[in-house]
Amino acid sequence: MANFSKSTVPQFSVEVYQNEYLPEGGREVNAIATVTATGGGTSGGRPLADAAGQPAPGGAPDAAVVIMVDSSGSMEYPPTKMRNARDATAAAIDTLRDGVAFAVIAGTHQAAEVYPGGGRLAQASPTTRGQAKEALRRLKSGGGTAIGTWLRLADRLLYSADVAIRHGILLTDGRNEHESPEDLRATLDACAGRFTCDARGVGTDWEVKEVTGIASALLGSADIVADPAGLTADFTRMMETAMGKEVADVALRVWTPQGAEIQFVKQVAPTVEDLTGRRTEAGPRAGDYPTGSWGDESRDYHVCVRVPDAGVGQEMLAARVALVLPAPGGGAPRTLAQGLVRAVWTTDMAASTQINPQVAHYTGQAELARAIQSGLDARKSGDVDGATARLGRAVQLASASGNEDTAKLLAKVVDVVDAVTGTVRLKAKVAEADEMTLETRSTKTVRVKK
Repeated sequence: MANFSKSTVPQFSVEVYQNEYLPEGGREVNAIATVTATGGGTSGGRPLADAAGQPAPGGAPDAAVVIMVDSSGSMEYPPTKMRNARDATAAAIDTLRDGVAFAVIAGTHQAAEVYPGGGRLAQASPTTRGQAKEALRRLKSGGGTAIGTWLRLADRLLYSADVAIRHGILLTDGRNEHESPEDLRATLDACAGRFTCDARGVGTDWEVKEVTGIASALLGSADIVADPAGLTADFTRMMETAMGKEVADVALRVWTPQGAEIQFVKQVAPTVEDLTGRRTEAGPRAGDYPTGSWGDESRDYHVCVRVPDAGVGQEMLAARVALVLPAPGGGAPRTLAQGLVRAVWTTDMAASTQINPQVAHYTGQAELARAIQSGLDARKSGDVDGATARLGRAVQLASASGNEDTAKLLAKVVDVVDAVTGTVRLKAKVAEADEMTLETRSTKTVRVKK
């Protein structure tokens, strides 16, 4: 395990958990890399704004946040929904640190600046927070939904400021009906890597795969707020998390030796996110996988490598897993921490057949997410047998891994006869909010008990 510490970034560490022993002819190496960031240093040197909301002398804010509020016509049904959205946005604005750049967008079939306007960002201060909340009171609903336009405006505003951390918060209550799925995908591709974004669906008239797809593409969180009354607490938590980020654009760099091939790289905690297809080449036999912004936190990654066959008694470095930070101006990136993945060939069957507990746990958590998603898809299509089998398997996996939150959500969709064997019956009636909550939170995992 190696560390790197400097005042401008948190201290990162990488711990690798694996069974390095392979049987004769074995070629697949699996490892869990636990990445931990602690003691971020940028908050101490953060510049503040003056009373007029202008940056204090000596620097610009280190973070920018744009809040995108759905203001389409459906937000008036019921009328409390729009009021709750305004109140939640006001609470998020109150949570902004002094000096952070921010803006609010109203999203319909087009995007409009609510505050401050003029294609710019304001700096958070008592004055600008008050002005922003006053502007929110005038926010009215009407029109359709084209989320790509909201994200493109957010991207332009975020890049009007010279900041390290760029973050979006997006709230919608409906389906993206006024632009094609291809247009939204093109927008997400254009914005990926430029800013992170948390996405929330309020009520039950929105599309889960749209909202989770936005958060996945932009390396943020997704969730449902079924009751609009819960928006204020959720927005406050989201903004507090965003304000805790200290460093952006950290990449997981995986180097493999000649003849070895990456099978996959996945984040497996706190949520399952397959990063394999997001690789960018980073020199000979090395590739970077995006991880987004970090504060004080820990995440787990599953790396699977196919290595060349070797004789019994031989060993090799199967992969080097490092956290790297791009240098300003395109210089050599800084290595923040690294860990090593090894392969050792042996005839000892007891050693080579033992599955590492961390690898086994997260392989099960990834299967749990897949089982829930495929089970709910089968349920929607009327495939009762398929839905029962897959959701039963999900119940079994949730029970075995101690994922109590997911087990409780599953119990609202199926009657559990025996959790250990995964014997379940589909419920005849399921509240739409319960089904959507299970689908939205299906990728949330529990950490392995050490």
